[in-house]
Amino acid sequence: MRRKILYVEDELSLGKIVMETLEIRGYDVLWETDGEKVLSHLDSFHPEICVLDIMLPHIDGYTICKEISDHCPDLPVIFLTARCDTRDLVKGFEAGGSDYIRKPFSLEELVVRIENQLRINGTAVSNKDLKNDVIGLGSYSFYPRRYELHSPHSIIKLSQRDMQVLSFLVSNVNGVTDRKEMLLTIWGDDSFFNSRNLDVYIRKLREYFRFDNGISIQTLKGKGYLFLVPAMENR
Repeated sequence: MRRKILYVEDELSLGKIVMETLEIRGYDVLWETDGEKVLSHLDSFHPEICVLDIMLPHIDGYTICKEISDHCPDLPVIFLTARCDTRDLVKGFEAGGSDYIRKPFSLEELVVRIENQLRINGTAVSNKDLKNDVIGLGSYSFYPRRYELHSPHSIIKLSQRDMQVLSFLVSNVNGVTDRKEMLLTIWGDDSFFNSRNLDVYIRKLREYFRFDNGISIQTLKGKGYLFLVPAMENR
């Protein structure tokens, strides 16, 4: 399934190059030059990520990002900016941005950052699972697009961070998940504070899976986690 990208850029020559490159890479791209029309595309196009230029006519990228965050709070937004002042970057993150790229940028970097945000956001569990709405985990059913984990006794509503950590583990099911890679991908650094946060979410997931004795999240000291599932299947 082609991943949907809403691309907002008023510079025509750059926009054409970026759109064509992303389409060649297998993405479904809706390119918009008018920032005032962005919100209308959210419900009709249903993008999975937005790549947004800050400097636009009529309305700036910060304002658009705030509107996107209000309408679709889980939609990741990558800012494209020619500005390099730290205050501008902070303003972008405060508006709801997920990442940023300084202009001029390489198309390879853009693709890497898009894939990284899709993975962080939990919409990319693994290549073979992207086309599936439900993933079987033993006696559990994982609905990544609905942010739900169905246990034998209840439906567990997952938070954004629950979703990110579980998706990372599922992408390495019955294999080793590197702890540092998880921290860098989800939190952006492996500081002591974030490391303790990860411990909290791992404990939460262990509690969620308590009704299936065949499922376990084992800690591998100095390495990461081994997520063992007796039967990994797509339903």
